[in-house]
Amino acid sequence: MLHCEDHQVCIESAMHEAESICRERGLRFTELRREVLRLIWISHVPAKAYDILEKLKGKAWSAQPPTVYRALDFLLETGLVHKLDSINAYIGCSHPRKQNECYFLICTDCNEAKEYSSPELSDAMELTLNKNSFRPRKVTLEVLGQCGECE
Repeated sequence: MLHCEDHQVCIESAMHEAESICRERGLRFTELRREVLRLIWISHVPAKAYDILEKLKGKAWSAQPPTVYRALDFLLETGLVHKLDSINAYIGCSHPRKQNECYFLICTDCNEAKEYSSPELSDAMELTLNKNSFRPRKVTLEVLGQCGECE
């Protein structure tokens, strides 16, 4: 579904952006947090927490579920990853400085997720929220279906 020319560039860009954001905000980007983010960015397929835990086993950290969930919480709070609630998985944010304008197309066949941004959709969402005097804490739109390659 995704058309990324060189995935290594995606990973390096995400890691560089994460380091920059953490430095600007005075946050600790520990080796564990860095490794969890790298594992999420290994592919464009959303990662489940227990898959991340499995990949961490045998590394320097004592990989326990609470440790992984704390790292995931940090990455979520800083906007470096998104949680896709419909499939209970995590995916790297391709534009963490504008994370509230993200929408996802998730292929139920190949499991890839594409992050999408649409000013028109954002405007429509904002209009609806304002009309209803509703203040969202989190906005995530997930569309499950079949991508063109799997169709």
